[in-house]
Amino acid sequence: MDKALIVEKINDFLVDEFEVEANDITPEANLKETLDLDSLDFVDLVVAIESNFGVKVKGEDFINVNTLEDFYNLIDNKLS
Repeated sequence: MDKALIVEKINDFLVDEFEVEANDITPEANLKETLDLDSLDFVDLVVAIESNFGVKVKGEDFINVNTLEDFYNLIDNKLS
């Protein structure tokens, strides 16, 4: 799966499942602030990643993830 498709799928589930405004989704946007994640939302995010991409992620995978671009790269690396 190429990165453009990864970005598109992530953006789609952010809008659909996390009710993020499409205008707020930019590569530079802070992941936690944009998604306003609490611990339950984080669990939902992990489930969304697994169902959309078929990869498992853990909390430690997100240690260096600050922006949406970091998030896109995390999923891209997991799929590689």
